[in-house]
Amino acid sequence: MKVRIVLLVLVLALVAAACGGDEGDGGDGAAVENPERIAYLINGSLGDQSFYDSGQVGIDRLEEDFGLETRTIENGFDNAKFEASLQAAVNYADLIFVISYGFEDLLIRYAEDNPDKLFVNIDTVVEAGTGNIVSIDYLEEEGAYLAGVLAASLTTDESVEGTNPDPAIGAVAGDESPAIKAFTDAYTVGAKSVSDDIEVEIVTIGTFEDSGKGKQAALQLYDGGADIVFQIAAAAGLGVLEAAEERGLYAIGVDSNQNPLQPGHVVASEIKDVGRSIYEAHERAIGDGFDDSEILTPGLEEGIIDLTFDDNEDVVPQEIVDQVGQARQGIIDGDIAVTG
Repeated sequence: MKVRIVLLVLVLALVAAACGGDEGDGGDGAAVENPERIAYLINGSLGDQSFYDSGQVGIDRLEEDFGLETRTIENGFDNAKFEASLQAAVNYADLIFVISYGFEDLLIRYAEDNPDKLFVNIDTVVEAGTGNIVSIDYLEEEGAYLAGVLAASLTTDESVEGTNPDPAIGAVAGDESPAIKAFTDAYTVGAKSVSDDIEVEIVTIGTFEDSGKGKQAALQLYDGGADIVFQIAAAAGLGVLEAAEERGLYAIGVDSNQNPLQPGHVVASEIKDVGRSIYEAHERAIGDGFDDSEILTPGLEEGIIDLTFDDNEDVVPQEIVDQVGQARQGIIDGDIAVTG
C-alpha cells in the first residue's frame, strides 16, 4: 500500500455554515449548502496536460453546470507563495479544493481558523480534528500496476516493432515522494508479474516542470535498452513522450489521456481523473455531506483510476490489451495485490 503522509482524517459535523444557512438535507457530516464560490489551489501550474489540468476540467464543469464562480490559484512550485495563496482561497471561496503537498500542517491551521470553510484535500491524507477537511487518496498504484503489465508484455513481444531482444523497461519520476513511490513500486510489481526477467530502471529527475530533464532521462533509458518508459513527472514528463517519438519507441502517459500527444508512440495512459473526483466531491458536499473520519479512496472500481488505450493508433496487440483487462478485473475482484 502507498505510504501515506498521514493516516487519518477526522471529519466532524459541519453543516451549512459556509453560507450561514440552516442544516442541509439530512447530511450528518461535513457539508456546505449551495456554495457560490469555489477555489482550486494547486502547488504547481496548469499546462501539464496531466494531473493539474485534469483537476481544472472538474472545476470548469462545476462552473458550467452549477453556475459557480471559480478561481484557480497556481503556486508554480514556489513554496514561498503557498500561505498567501491559501489565505486568498479562504477569502474568496466557501469550498476549497487544495493540493497541499508539503503544507499539510499549514492547511490544518487554516482549517482551524476558518471553521465555516470546507477543504477537500487532493492526493494526500491530512490528519485533523477540525471537522472541515476531507481527503481524496487515490489508489494510483492500481493503474501503475496495469502500466507495468503493459510495458512488460510489450517488451517481451517480438511482434512489436522496434523493441530489442532484451526485456527492459523504465520510468521517469518527478521525485521520490510517497505518492510517486506508489507509482514506481506498483509499476515494477506489475512488470514482474509478467516475467521476473524484466529489467526495470527508474530515473528520478527532481522536477515536475523541466521537460528537458524529462526528455534527457528518457533518452538515457531508451539508449540503455528500454523499449517503453512510463512518465510519472507531470509537465516534465512531456519530454519523455517527445523522446519516445524521437527514438521511434514507446511511452506510457500519466494522469490524463496523453496518447494523442505523440501519435503511435504513447501506447497507453494511466488515468487519474482528478476532475471527476472534484466534481463528485462537490456533489457530496452540497448533498449528504461526508461521514466522520471518511477518506475517499477512488481506484479502478470507481473508474477514477484506469489505463486507457484510446487514441493510441492501435499499436498494442489485442492480446496484450486483453491481458491488461484481465489484470484490471483481478485487482477489482481482490485477486491481485498491486504492491507485491
